[in-house]
Amino acid sequence: SVLINYRMFHDDELEESEKFYVGQPRVLLLIYALYNTLVARSEMVCYFVIILNHMISASMITLVLPILIFLWAMLSVPRPSKRFWMTAIVYTEVAIVIKYFFQFGFFPWNKHVDYTKDKPYHPPNIIGIEKKEGYVHYDLVQLLALFFHRSILKCHGLWDEDEKGESSSNKEDTDDELSLAGGRRDSSASLKSVNLAASVESIHVHFPEQQTAIRRKSSSSTSQLSHRLLEYILDTFYNISHTTFSLCFLQCKLHVIKSHCGLCCCRTLQVYVPIRQFFYNLIHPDYSAVTDVYVLMFLADTVDFIIIVFGFWAFGKHSAAADITSSLSEDQVPEAFLVMVLIQFGTMVVDRALYLKKTVMGKVIFQVILVFGIHFWMFFILPGVTERKFSQNTVAQLWYFVKCVYFGLSAYQIRCGYPTRVLGNFLTKSYNYVNLFLFQGFRLVPFLTELRAVMDWVWTDTTLSLSSWICVEDIYAHIFILKCWRESEKRYPQPRGQKKKKVVKYGMGGMIIVLLICIVWFPLLFMSLIKSVAGITNKPLDVSITITLGGYQPIFTMSAQQSQLKDLNQTGFNTLLGSYRGNTAALQFLEGYGKEDITLADLEGNSNSLWTISPPSREKMIQGLLDFSSEFTVVLSWTIQRYKNMKYLLFHFFSRTLGEVYPYYIKAPSDSLAKPIKQLLKGMYCKWKNITVSLVKNVSDEGVREWWVLNQLEKTFKTSGESLELIIFSDKVSPPSLGFLAGYGIMGLYASVVLVIGKFVREFFSGISHSIMFEELPNVDRILKLCTDIFLVRETGELELEEDLYAKLIFLYRSPETMIKWTREKT
Repeated sequence: SVLINYRMFHDDELEESEKFYVGQPRVLLLIYALYNTLVARSEMVCYFVIILNHMISASMITLVLPILIFLWAMLSVPRPSKRFWMTAIVYTEVAIVIKYFFQFGFFPWNKHVDYTKDKPYHPPNIIGIEKKEGYVHYDLVQLLALFFHRSILKCHGLWDEDEKGESSSNKEDTDDELSLAGGRRDSSASLKSVNLAASVESIHVHFPEQQTAIRRKSSSSTSQLSHRLLEYILDTFYNISHTTFSLCFLQCKLHVIKSHCGLCCCRTLQVYVPIRQFFYNLIHPDYSAVTDVYVLMFLADTVDFIIIVFGFWAFGKHSAAADITSSLSEDQVPEAFLVMVLIQFGTMVVDRALYLKKTVMGKVIFQVILVFGIHFWMFFILPGVTERKFSQNTVAQLWYFVKCVYFGLSAYQIRCGYPTRVLGNFLTKSYNYVNLFLFQGFRLVPFLTELRAVMDWVWTDTTLSLSSWICVEDIYAHIFILKCWRESEKRYPQPRGQKKKKVVKYGMGGMIIVLLICIVWFPLLFMSLIKSVAGITNKPLDVSITITLGGYQPIFTMSAQQSQLKDLNQTGFNTLLGSYRGNTAALQFLEGYGKEDITLADLEGNSNSLWTISPPSREKMIQGLLDFSSEFTVVLSWTIQRYKNMKYLLFHFFSRTLGEVYPYYIKAPSDSLAKPIKQLLKGMYCKWKNITVSLVKNVSDEGVREWWVLNQLEKTFKTSGESLELIIFSDKVSPPSLGFLAGYGIMGLYASVVLVIGKFVREFFSGISHSIMFEELPNVDRILKLCTDIFLVRETGELELEEDLYAKLIFLYRSPETMIKWTREKT
């Protein structure tokens, strides 16, 4: 019989087709698989294309379909109806025609396209009828995706499914006759004479919870309309009050219906009734395929939160170059950043409250408010704030796309309904290393565990106080961690009497040793690498020199800027290195610098200011210079200005002559003190340079003018004329992204980072003896089940039993003997 059945159902062509398919190249099989995935999720492709079109176009024309997706299509059970897809197709075709019509140049707003194309509040830009290149490309792709999905539905016989259902229900409405009991039958029978305009289509209202309805045969469409309309009015009044209204009150309503306002009311009901019925069926479904996607919604909100934190500049005015770290370091909180963070965090709290209360109606209301609010803000308010179109704001587009993912998940949650049991944390569903480390990382986030515990206590029915609730949560978290460790010991058992393997010792122990060493030496390593590897060359912008004799007016002032500040080339750098051959200290210093860090300042020898001094002061200065028995002070000062940093030093020389007073080599470090380089200025290889000073007097019709002229002797790079050379070695500075750490210095990092981390590490290695009775539990299954039972009875409303189980848990932790019995290994 098996052979007969095999021959009966065996098909050689199918077998050959299967062999041919299996023998195809892997790339072709991958293409087949991708196509099948595309066909299976063709509605998601349509949603994606519609949202993408709206993100790029960002107009009122493209705004309608995304809202319909989140408030109609994704909320439809079990799938979007044919009416939605026909609406989307027709609307897209009409949008294409409208955009094409307004591309002609005779419209006034199309004559200055280059001037108005970037204005966010220009009316054609808002509506979506502006003239531009490729105005219809994405609409055509959207229409193609919709027709592709339509063809898939037709192939599977799902396109005409709604029409068949409607025709069958209409047939049942015509053939069946059911009546209400008592007064409702009499009231409906006395209202047969109501007649409305024949052009108004019939209205059919069906409430799922109502098992009876008034259905009558009618000879004309107008009488059928009156019967259906009266049926809706009676049923509505019955659902609101569940009592029988008087006949005179209904007759008063009928006079209103007969009037012209009644016709308008009927038109309004044609729109209102299906929408009301749609959401009513959504909130009160006949069946519910319960699901839980709160974790995915929370992750989507978290991603949006991160986008706001690191890309808040895209949501503010004139803040394209802003940085949140620099703003916070300057104790400034941008208003746009604060408002967006608070709103985003507030929506996450409301979402958590709705999830704990399991209220689908609240979720529907929240979904409607968010969909309209987000779209109104993103496409009508934000462009005015940022003064640029939404299509030009990449960060805002990314934020909106993630929010659309959240809207889709929310719609799926509404359509399926909330779970009836919310037990524990979503990370505690399995007992493995992944869940263990993720759960511990979750608990390390500041205030997240505390905020979650308080919110759960507020929006969950319980008899426990807040402290008792937190106690249960802490015990459950502790027991879950122990359960994960015990499960890992079962998976990787350690035989008795055998030493630990080297893989474990050098793997875990070696990693801890390396980690501790890195923490201890982190400041030194960080400060060394931040400038040598990631350091940025910070060249001087201005070099100034001032010379003063004996505290009188400066005799010489000069500065070098722009072209007078020259970079040292490779030949000059090699010459500098060769001049210190054999000087170990100098060569060691020069190893830390490259040619890009050295700048040659060429200062003009003539002072840029006239020498102004009173005759008495002039005589005293001359007497002081001629008196060799007393000391005379010469003050040489220099100022090196770099980007966002001023370096200066006043250096005093006591001498009667100006010999060996010029430092020639200056180091400009990252702190606030520029100083001579001792390694290059001391010893027999290089002494301080000599300079000549002379006073020039110019007599003209305008009077006598005097200024000082300086000239350096023994110049290294042989600059022509009377001038001064100054070689500056600039230390690298930390990049702006790491400036908040480098600014503390080595001692600051040790005090703020190493000591704080050391405190937490010491707590891990000390105090273990005080927690042995709670840590060394061989078997925690019974305690874990007790905690789970507390969560379960709380969800089922057994609050008295919750109190009893909580008391049992507290007694267990108060009694070491009982704890030992409860945590023994099962035999």
